[in-house]
Amino acid sequence: LKQELQEMSEKMRSLQERKSVGANGIGYQGNKEQTPSDLLEFLHSQIDKAEVSIGAKLPSEYGVIPFESFTLMKVFQLEMGLTRHPEEKPVRKDKRDELVEVIEAGLEVINNPDEDDEQEDEDGPLGEKMVFNENDFIEGYYRTERDKGTQYELFFKKADLMEYRHVTLFRPFGPLMKVKSEMIDITRSIINIIVPLAERTEAFAQFMQNFRDVCIHQDKRIHLTVVYFGKEGLSKVKSILESVTSESNFHNYTLVSLNEEFNRGRGLNVGARAWDKGEVLMFFCDVDIYFSAEFLNSCRLNAEPGKKVFYPVVFSLYNPAIVYASQDVPPPVEQQLVHKKDSGFWRDFGFGMTCQYRSDFLTIGGFDMEVKGWGGEDVHLYRKYLHGDLIVIRTPVPGLFHLWHEKRCADELTPEQYRMCIQSKAMNEASHSHLGMLVFREEIETHLHKQAYRTNSEAVG
Repeated sequence: LKQELQEMSEKMRSLQERKSVGANGIGYQGNKEQTPSDLLEFLHSQIDKAEVSIGAKLPSEYGVIPFESFTLMKVFQLEMGLTRHPEEKPVRKDKRDELVEVIEAGLEVINNPDEDDEQEDEDGPLGEKMVFNENDFIEGYYRTERDKGTQYELFFKKADLMEYRHVTLFRPFGPLMKVKSEMIDITRSIINIIVPLAERTEAFAQFMQNFRDVCIHQDKRIHLTVVYFGKEGLSKVKSILESVTSESNFHNYTLVSLNEEFNRGRGLNVGARAWDKGEVLMFFCDVDIYFSAEFLNSCRLNAEPGKKVFYPVVFSLYNPAIVYASQDVPPPVEQQLVHKKDSGFWRDFGFGMTCQYRSDFLTIGGFDMEVKGWGGEDVHLYRKYLHGDLIVIRTPVPGLFHLWHEKRCADELTPEQYRMCIQSKAMNEASHSHLGMLVFREEIETHLHKQAYRTNSEAVG
């Protein structure tokens, strides 16, 4: 990728020196005026460059851009996203609107053909012109080349005819246009990291080790707010904080003690209101989270009061006892922080880690105190932002990890919360392949015994 970026930079420099504009294939056009003919020529060149009419020579199977297929009712997809369904009704409005527009455009092409279209006019049973409608749509395929556009292959058929009508459409991407260019100064931007906690003192000690390395020694623009529930373990938490204070001369923290049952939403509400110095950027964080200094800057860059809230997708690590089963002991935590499919997964159904300004959080009403126990309060807050006017930035980030820990689903949870908790527990344990190896462990051991027996027999013979 680095080499390709360098090559692209050289090409862009060369193109700028030649002062080429418009339809000669340059992607970025700034906000310069373009004639309709220049733009039309550019869009047609996008079709010519895409793999629509002629196949492209690819180095391997990994270079193939697969299609996704759809009918009037379902989309069949390889990249399943948050729903994790290989087939689904289009949930996102943009996808629904896209497919509706495409089918309507296909019908327009069939019912009002151009002279160069390869189709013969057919009459209906009473001699009238045959008109196709959405019920005649059989199936379609689409794929997107990120730098060129989206290709659509549509198939229509009348119930009483043998022939199919095939329409190919292409939505070319236009040239890049500048929306804005700005300087962002984050040098004085303090982040108030708010951690709700109950017991889990060993996990908190590990959290503070990462906090010391990243926040105190590197970033140096952090305030820590710990909201502790209950009495058991409170003295240990105080001791850990005092130890960090004496070792690192760090005093920018607040410990709030609540003698009540743990409630994450309640803890974050209290932590947000405990800050009395005006506006501040908050990072809602759990004790099992490991973050980097780079993530803290991403937090600052992607949240803006009154405009944007940041909901990063965390990379959740699997059970190290399974991932590193072939080793005597798992490696140190720092060496487990890798983005591989057998080491973890993007927790795209988790909305607990978020960066948002205090004013936005208070304006929207904070967490719902009626939600008890595990999970639901995060989604409720997330949806409140989705229903509002602020931009929600949702993206995976490389510097944010959820460390594995054994999960217990309490009996007091509602059936829906309990189902969510068990689903999360299953997802957390190991990858598909590692779980499969556990299922077939006896079969594998039997095979190894047979192999060893055969080898010994041949040696004796």
